[in-house]
Amino acid sequence: MLRKSYPMDGREFYSSLIRLHILHHAVKEPIFGLAIIEELACHGYKLSSGTLYPMLHDMERKGYLHSVEERSGRHSRRLYRTTELGKTTLEDAKEKVKELFGELFENS
Repeated sequence: MLRKSYPMDGREFYSSLIRLHILHHAVKEPIFGLAIIEELACHGYKLSSGTLYPMLHDMERKGYLHSVEERSGRHSRRLYRTTELGKTTLEDAKEKVKELFGELFENS
């Protein structure tokens, strides 16, 4: 049985870029959901909490992020930091992105 081929949805490509953004910011300082949603919006990504939080949880489950719960009075917030695996992955990805960027724009 042949499967019908559908064009790839841009979200499939952007998902990895969003993950790199998350790692990049979580290396610099602890991040939390709402702040990273706002940061990504500055770059043109429109994410809902229903999209972001499963992504953060998946990245933590896979060992790229580590989180702690921070309490302030009656409020709490989960803060995420990049793990050593996340840092290594980000550095490897930077090299690959740099190479791809060069190829994408070499004749522009």
